[in-house]
Amino acid sequence: MAFKYHIVCVCLALFIFCATSSIQPTKLVDEVCHSTSSYSLCVESLYTDPRTPSADRYVLAYISFRLAFLNASSTQDHIAKLLNHTKAKAKAKAKAGPTQQVLRRCYHDYNKAVSALSSAYNDLNSETFSELVDWAGAASLASDACQVVVKTTYPPLTTMNLD
Repeated sequence: MAFKYHIVCVCLALFIFCATSSIQPTKLVDEVCHSTSSYSLCVESLYTDPRTPSADRYVLAYISFRLAFLNASSTQDHIAKLLNHTKAKAKAKAKAGPTQQVLRRCYHDYNKAVSALSSAYNDLNSETFSELVDWAGAASLASDACQVVVKTTYPPLTTMNLD
């Protein structure tokens, strides 16, 4: 069971939100965030939701997947804007370049991430948790796949992928 919550918290690495540095995490948040790659990002992200101070593991999972979904959706929207911008530039030059191919790939990857996170949320709602770890992993892999093709081409997108 702890492994499932570890994977849930790894999803927190998909996003970043601003928060104050004076947060005193609960014992549960402290435990969960210490199992992630970025303790401070985890704590700051969770505490953007007012339910966190009184959350049990179940509610904390909801918060985590909700925040991950919002971040993945925002990243997908950002990629769509970049893609539209590069399409207009390519149209002016009468050819599609490698930039569009990279962005199309990332857009496709984030379709997978958003879909996986939506499925994870539905799994939480069903209270079966049967595929929660798989959905979390699929979302993480999708953002990683985008990062592989983006590399250093789009620094803001790199930051969003890592979040």
